Amino acid sequence: MSAPITLGALGSLGSLGAVSTPGASGALGALGALGALLRPETLTRPGLAPTLENWVLIQAKLPQATWETIAMVAVSTTVTLVLGLPLGVLLTLVAPGGLRPNRGLHVLLSLVVNIGRSTPFIILMIALIPLTRLIAGTSLGWQAACVPLSVGAVPFFARLVENALSSVPPGVLEASQMAGASLWRTATGVLVREAIPSLLAALTVTAVTLVSYSAMAGTVGGGGLGTLAYYYGYQRFMPDVMTVTIVLTIVLVQVLQFAGDRVVSAVSRG
Repeated sequence: MSAPITLGALGSLGSLGAVSTPGASGALGALGALGALLRPETLTRPGLAPTLENWVLIQAKLPQATWETIAMVAVSTTVTLVLGLPLGVLLTLVAPGGLRPNRGLHVLLSLVVNIGRSTPFIILMIALIPLTRLIAGTSLGWQAACVPLSVGAVPFFARLVENALSSVPPGVLEASQMAGASLWRTATGVLVREAIPSLLAALTVTAVTLVSYSAMAGTVGGGGLGTLAYYYGYQRFMPDVMTVTIVLTIVLVQVLQFAGDRVVSAVSRG
């Protein structure tokens, strides 16, 4: 059970932006802006704010929609890491000049990855409805949306992993092989370890991308902030609901990027 989100309390966070680090002030400032927007006195101001009905709707729907978006991104990012990292390592190993070059396998894997990356997500999500129903039992809800989100993000992350691993100096790998290390030991203990900061940065980019993907998933019943923005902000002509969901999505992206940058910085210094 998730903790309830007190929307009115967000406004008090805005003042923290002035005394926080430069990286944190963006996220905290956005939180403060959202809190100011959601104060009852702002929402009921004549000529500027939404109607009381919209305010009640925002209070009722936004916490659940936010939780669904966070859950979608968390689950999909985890699945993407588990599947995309080995795929990216394999792409690196069988590439020309890799530890185990295999032109045919590399061409095949690259083709699969490129097809996955070039397919628009909204089309991919519709095409995967049968697979989604097979795995999740339904094509609606945030749990079902995790299936196409993961399928769409795995090739994207795998290519980022390949680029990150390609930056490891060849001399490091040659020294490991000369010391008698096996292929598995060289790939996991040297290749991946040396590229950890770049891999974490790639994972951060993927998580931020999944926030955007999750919003698109909401247009076809995937839940989350995308569903709230589409069915209420767009179809029911509630621009205030649309504005709140946009601001909150920006806040989520800022928090993810800030946290990822801090982790990468800490690992790089270590």
